Amino acid sequence: MDGTIRLESITSEDDRRKVMDGLLAHNKAQTGDINYENLNFVLRDANGEVVGGLLGEVYWGWLHVDILWVDERFRKGGLGQKLMDAAEHEAAQRGCHSAFLDTFSFQALPFYLKLGYEIFGELTDFPPGHGRYFLKKKLTRNK
Repeated sequence: MDGTIRLESITSEDDRRKVMDGLLAHNKAQTGDINYENLNFVLRDANGEVVGGLLGEVYWGWLHVDILWVDERFRKGGLGQKLMDAAEHEAAQRGCHSAFLDTFSFQALPFYLKLGYEIFGELTDFPPGHGRYFLKKKLTRNK
């Protein structure tokens, strides 16, 4: 089959969905039900403005924390830990046994280590002068 490959700086949501749906269908055919679900928490200030959040998903018994962010004005108050606790608790309630994420040396590595995550992989000099770390943690189911 011939095809045309084109670099697209901006891809439509429909095209992105088609690629994602194709991959999910392949994964499901290979492994059975994926039970893929988004798991997102939003942190809002007193005015309802978004000042942080956690974006992730759960599948195959794992929580993947894709993005965790708290506005600088709200850091050091324990809100990042509360977001992580909420996600881990909800993931455990949905049957997850573990969590994984990645972070850079200039982001939150000490924070995740303090929460009990352990490093299982590292890319050095990515970006130059820094490192990217891959971490995991066993979850406990709270009743």
